[in-house]
Amino acid sequence: MSIGIKPLGARVVIKKLDAEEKTQGGLLLSGNAKEKPQQAEVLAVGPGTKDEPMELKVGDIVVFSKYGGNDLKYKGNDYTIISQKDILAVVE
Repeated sequence: MSIGIKPLGARVVIKKLDAEEKTQGGLLLSGNAKEKPQQAEVLAVGPGTKDEPMELKVGDIVVFSKYGGNDLKYKGNDYTIISQKDILAVVE
C-alpha cells in the first residue's frame, strides 16, 4: 500500500496510534488527560544511507522520541516524518 509519500535517506513515515481512552482501572479520560501517543505504525521507509542503513520495515510498530519528527497532513490524513535515529524501539 503506497501512501504517496516517499521518505529520503534514513527517514520513515509513521502514523501515530490512538491514545488510550481508559485507564487500567476503567476510568474514561477526557481529551486533555490523554497522553500524546508515542507508539506508531511505520507506513513508508527511506533507502537508508551509507552511514545509517535502514533497520525498519513497513508494518513495524515502533516507540519514538516524544519530540521527534515533523507532523504532516497529506490527503486528509495525519502523518509524521521522523529520522530513524529518533525511533527508540520496535514493539514485538
